[in-house]
Amino acid sequence: MLSLALLFCLGCSSQNLDTIKITGGEISGRQTADGAVHIYQGIPFASPPVGELRWKPPQPVKPWEGVLECTDFGPSPMQGEPRPFSMWSKEYLIRDEPISEDCLYLNVWTGAQSPSEKRPVVIWIYGGGFNSGGSNVPIYDGEAFARKGVVFVSINYRVNIFGFLAHPELTAESEHNASGNYGIQDQIAGLHWVKENIAAFGGDPANVTIAGQSAGSMSVNTLVASPLAVGLFNKAIAESGALFTGGSQTLAQAEQAGVQAVSQFDAASIEELRALSTEEIFKARVNARPIVDGYVLPKDIKDIFAANEQNRVDLLTGWNEDEGFTLGSIQGAEGYQQQMRNQYGDRSDEYLKYYPGSTDEEAEKSQYDLGRDQIFGVQNYTWAKIQAQAGTQVYVYNFTRDVPGEGEYADYGAFHTGEVPYAYGNLKFVNRPWEQADHDLSDAMADYWTNFIKTGNPNGTGLPQWPKFTADQKETIFLGKEITSGPLPDAERLEFLYGVLKR
Repeated sequence: MLSLALLFCLGCSSQNLDTIKITGGEISGRQTADGAVHIYQGIPFASPPVGELRWKPPQPVKPWEGVLECTDFGPSPMQGEPRPFSMWSKEYLIRDEPISEDCLYLNVWTGAQSPSEKRPVVIWIYGGGFNSGGSNVPIYDGEAFARKGVVFVSINYRVNIFGFLAHPELTAESEHNASGNYGIQDQIAGLHWVKENIAAFGGDPANVTIAGQSAGSMSVNTLVASPLAVGLFNKAIAESGALFTGGSQTLAQAEQAGVQAVSQFDAASIEELRALSTEEIFKARVNARPIVDGYVLPKDIKDIFAANEQNRVDLLTGWNEDEGFTLGSIQGAEGYQQQMRNQYGDRSDEYLKYYPGSTDEEAEKSQYDLGRDQIFGVQNYTWAKIQAQAGTQVYVYNFTRDVPGEGEYADYGAFHTGEVPYAYGNLKFVNRPWEQADHDLSDAMADYWTNFIKTGNPNGTGLPQWPKFTADQKETIFLGKEITSGPLPDAERLEFLYGVLKR
């Protein structure tokens, strides 16, 4: 009787999430006060990319003995000190510390109470221009999604010179004759970890969505294009970012830039560079962007999509109304129009048709509109159009809510990253003068996002209908104080811009 009771108890313990066996060993986490959500933070998914592993693809995690306590975030990737600036208050930034090269950790939030539940999974990839960022940013918290039935995973990846240095010596030592895309390979390693381990958290490895914003959205675009990510996800959420009209580099270009970047050091080889301190290496700068290296990216992203060789996924994508950047310190209509003529020459009249700037006030708006459309709008619009033509489900949004702010954070409108705390149910982490309209919008967006993660369709009971995007109708949902839908009003100028920029 005693042995039967013991076997029964062992069987019971394997069906809860207090201790979980994953790649590397066993881990424990913590629970929310009401016990509804299990949280595991700082789970190692690869070996620390330090010393001899600096500028190498992520290596298998080193096994540990006993139960590893995963109750707080691991270090953010090496980068500068996070300081609030412009519209981004501290809630939009990583913690002050720890920051380290030893950064390959991920986090899981799950509302499952046993491993057998097979809940849908989302993997969050942060932005930061491939130079900064990390998974411990408050607005990336996964509890709200876990309470809506989604297993939320956020992963770290290497950034700046540590994640994107290409160099002829690094290429030569690679079995794939490639270098530079270490940050993207970290993301792919995180996706493999999810495929292998997420069932232990009650997640479904066959129902995985990758999601990201800004450089995270560009990463999602890269992963959808990469043959190395085949079979690791089936849906994508891409917020304000893609790489259809520039942004990626050839391996030769990246190698040349890498040689120049490290020439400031008194080092005769990659081995000597690896021996330098983290702080010393961080002084060098590279153009941190995905590289067409023949391995992670066999060719340019736009060419992969043009050949219909991308991974087939359902797509939710869009951009924000006021996330533009100016062309520089241009003053007034005359200065703006002269700058346009200087920059675009014979095509300046076409640009001025769509971005006229004929008055001083209009000139300022035209600068922002052009910056938004070039950097974000045309990228995600192009992706939506191509995916729709390929026959997958596509849903496009335009975030129009003027995010409330006071003092130095006032009057930025629907700024870049402004949609993230709304979509992921995290307004509570941001110190802003929220109105009821903001909470209502956040509730709706979080429902749209989680519905899409579950089924590939954002619509659900009680939500305003979000129509599918088609290449002909270009139906879009507008997420503001009120939620409406209709044809994308910017489609004509985005078509113009794409026609120019793709050449």
